[in-house]
Amino acid sequence: MPQRLSPLAPFRNDTFRTIWVASLASNFGGLVQAVGAAWMMTSITSSANMVALVQASTSLPIMLFSLVSGALADNFDRRRIMLVAQCFMLTVSALLTVFTYFGLITPWLLLTFTFLIGCGTALNNPSWQASVGDMVPRDVLPAAVALNSMGFNITRSVGPAIGGAIVAAAGAAAAFAANTLSYFAILFALIRWRRAETPSKLPRESMGRAISAGLRYVAMSPNIGKVLFRGFVFGLSASAILALLPLVARDLIGGGPLIYGVLLGAFGLGAIGGALLSARLRERLSSEWIVRIAFGGFAVSSLLTAVSPYEWLTCLALLLSGAGWVLALSLFNTTVQLSTPRWVVGRALSLYQTTTFGGMAAGSWIWGQAAETYGPAPALMMSALVMLAGAAIGLRLPLPEFQALNLDPLNRFSEPLLKLDLKPRSGPIVVMIDYEIADEDVSEFLKAMAERRRIRIRDGAGQWGLMRDLENPTVWTETYHVPTWVEYVRHNQRRTQADAMVSDRLLELHRGSLLPRVHRMIERQTILPYDYERYKQQMDMH
Repeated sequence: MPQRLSPLAPFRNDTFRTIWVASLASNFGGLVQAVGAAWMMTSITSSANMVALVQASTSLPIMLFSLVSGALADNFDRRRIMLVAQCFMLTVSALLTVFTYFGLITPWLLLTFTFLIGCGTALNNPSWQASVGDMVPRDVLPAAVALNSMGFNITRSVGPAIGGAIVAAAGAAAAFAANTLSYFAILFALIRWRRAETPSKLPRESMGRAISAGLRYVAMSPNIGKVLFRGFVFGLSASAILALLPLVARDLIGGGPLIYGVLLGAFGLGAIGGALLSARLRERLSSEWIVRIAFGGFAVSSLLTAVSPYEWLTCLALLLSGAGWVLALSLFNTTVQLSTPRWVVGRALSLYQTTTFGGMAAGSWIWGQAAETYGPAPALMMSALVMLAGAAIGLRLPLPEFQALNLDPLNRFSEPLLKLDLKPRSGPIVVMIDYEIADEDVSEFLKAMAERRRIRIRDGAGQWGLMRDLENPTVWTETYHVPTWVEYVRHNQRRTQADAMVSDRLLELHRGSLLPRVHRMIERQTILPYDYERYKQQMDMH
């Protein structure tokens, strides 16, 4: 029986520990800023929809820009990307402080500043989350993800209450100033981190190709698709509590900014408990059951928050929703990371963030509109029904279990010696592979080829096909295209150790005396002689 890993095992890694501690200060400042922004909006407008849009303005950039950020995280130095993002957010926070101090803030200007801070978060998050897998071994990755959630929620348990006290005592400008100062700790930690890089012999992918490769990989990975859909539904429904909490504090309980901070603190305390329980729950329950519990706990919490006139009862309800928040989001994040090789992990995580935060942004607007029309209590009750529906989705689309897949590069491919002088951009390249398959093995061969097709397309191939020789029916030919020679090399280097099972199975089924023959060809169009010179000039220009 494998030895149980401690939930604190990632702290043995110096880099992870240093950046985690620095993140506490940064997260603390971010939560103080969030309290200041949310409560300031309640003081400068009476619109419930505008209050809810504060949450949406932070989530929307993550939905819009995370995919580009994920492509950057997979193609550039993640540490430098995080440094740029943190410096950008520091600058925006400083400007927000100045504008607020001099009384220049309007509702839409406040939303603009929070939107820009969300843009910095969108740039930072894929690189930060992908870097966790660079810092710690794969077997402690779930614990590291849970610790990141716990760290954020440690600050959430005290940060909002302190933020509420700061706003009550010194105003929103002081809260924004505290956030500005908090960025220096994480900047110092990132400057000290010397990330080990593995240089690639291949040129970087263009932004368009990198984004399309990420989309293609996720589209051809059914398990990741299930996580993205459930993450969207969770964000859509669970965003109601956080988006409407300022209204809960002001209208349902009759409190001020300090009470709002205390309510957020209760949510954070629940999240810490969820992070500490997550490892034990993963040992006892399936991933699907953990997510159902998270959805169900949120529904109960939302209903209690809607009907409670008491601060203490609302705090108890928020403990439950805080635990569900961490259980669901950390499980989604870990499943994506464990299902994705390192070359595309930033893009896969960015797509997860796009769907989840897209759900949060849409939910914040929807529940804000509902609160505007019917009041915060009915809006919370409606969100509870959506949460229960999210739990029921698992009956048809259950989440996959954590799998011990070896997603390290297979490294079986050696670039062949070519008789033609090809350039990296030469193409299109057509690949044909001949197999000899006995009649009794055709069924197994077709099953293996169906999986091979998924892997080929997932890793960048196009126009995949399988043909059978009419004159010699034992001969089957797999064929596919890649746009250039460098993309052919990149395609083969993306194959993982887990993919070797399919390749090995096909070799077992092959009956030829030699290995399957591989034909690598470059496609050329037939050109009339009088057009040849013009064609040659066009090719030289390119």
